[in-house]
Amino acid sequence: MGVVMIRCPATGRELATGIRMTHSEFQRMPVFFARCYCQFCRSEHEWFARDAWIEDEPLPHEGRAA
Repeated sequence: MGVVMIRCPATGRELATGIRMTHSEFQRMPVFFARCYCQFCRSEHEWFARDAWIEDEPLPHEGRAA
């Protein structure tokens, strides 16, 4: 499972859209258009699926000291 990400056109920073899905679900989706609020430039961005990608979420045990 991952989060759909886009790039803020004003700052170039990666932005999580809040949409969660698997890579295979994302690839099967028809072309879609969406909007999301950007915490970096404080505006709303409109984007198409072709401009987005899936960022894998770390597993619960990843990143913890053993």
